[in-house]
Amino acid sequence: MNDNSLIISTGFSIFRIPTAVYRHNEKAYAPSVFSIGPYHHGKCHLKPAERIKWNYLLGLLARLRPDDQESQSGRLRSLTKAISRVQTEARHAYREPIGMDTREFIQVLVLDGCFVIELFRKKAYNSVLTQLDDPIFTVSHMLQFLYHDLILLENQVPWLVLEILFALTRAPIIDKELLGELAIEFFGDILSISTIRSPLRKLIVLARGSKHILDLLRNSLVLSSHKIREPGKSIAWQPMPSATSLREAGIILRKAKYSGSILDVRFRKGVLQIPSLLIHENTESLFLNLISFELYWPDCKGLITSYALLLDNLIQTTADMKILCKIRVIRNWLHLGDATQIFNHSYEDYACVIRNNYYAALTTEVERYCQKSRYYYIRRWQVYRGELKRVYFRRPWALISTIAASVMLILTFLQTLFTFLYR
Repeated sequence: MNDNSLIISTGFSIFRIPTAVYRHNEKAYAPSVFSIGPYHHGKCHLKPAERIKWNYLLGLLARLRPDDQESQSGRLRSLTKAISRVQTEARHAYREPIGMDTREFIQVLVLDGCFVIELFRKKAYNSVLTQLDDPIFTVSHMLQFLYHDLILLENQVPWLVLEILFALTRAPIIDKELLGELAIEFFGDILSISTIRSPLRKLIVLARGSKHILDLLRNSLVLSSHKIREPGKSIAWQPMPSATSLREAGIILRKAKYSGSILDVRFRKGVLQIPSLLIHENTESLFLNLISFELYWPDCKGLITSYALLLDNLIQTTADMKILCKIRVIRNWLHLGDATQIFNHSYEDYACVIRNNYYAALTTEVERYCQKSRYYYIRRWQVYRGELKRVYFRRPWALISTIAASVMLILTFLQTLFTFLYR
């Protein structure tokens, strides 16, 4: 891994994270249990999971056309042959040299691609396909490790490869859905998105334009949002006041009732409506990898980056997090301090490199409202002070009378208080 990965070509969609970024939060970018694709293949701590991947592949081959006389090795050769036809295109998806010969590279694509597809199928059709001794669905936290490993930018297989393998291993009785639908459904619990009700046309568009799983997840958030139709502004990042500051300014924070995406933050007539976001142990990794993809792939609009920076501004302290949790804008599965920490240190460095701010108009509108609100309260106090001065402090006798009346009022209050306390 080296810092030359900052040099970008538009033909690549899978990148290594630069060392300068990687070392700040290695856990957010490195696979914990499963290597997917060539970048982390063969690493010692990831080798035990290779057995699980082979079991998934062999189970898939055994289920594939059981009445066919073709052997498992013959079926595997068919898959390998199909991927060999697109291996050059697949190799060009990776930014850095892979260091594998053609045969090994194709084997990795077939093994990892079939494993991912079978994983999606087993999650969707658990009662039909999952075996009682399957460690992924029986070992505690194994699925959480997989959620983490499958969203890493360095841990991707080109979507083209997955589509080919899915089509060749498709069983009409089982596969009633598209691969894109299975993939989004698999991650639906951690993305705060509804997938089952998504129109078929939308799912086809999402999958067809995606480069890999991480890109598909990004598209599912971006293409469902009205923000995709709003132009971003190439201006310096304008911070949004924190949730606490907004409340003090008289702005009402409210969970959005209807929104197609978590990105659809709206402000109207003093009310800031924010779609609900689930925060869990993989939230930080998900956002950091999505942001990295947006930064390193030139064709990406920085919508996720803008959204993450917006949350970074809104959530400055645990008090801010408490406010958003209380109104159900944040559904928090973590300790309050840990959840707050996600938005305190991870995204602030991206403010200086973001190309377009997609919340510039929103932030400007909120800031204008805050200034107007502050001006209103300051002006109202000035009016009251002027009226007090005009009526009560205009002449010396009026001032003396006001002071005397105030002293009498205080003494009367104290007398009443002591009478009540010592009855």
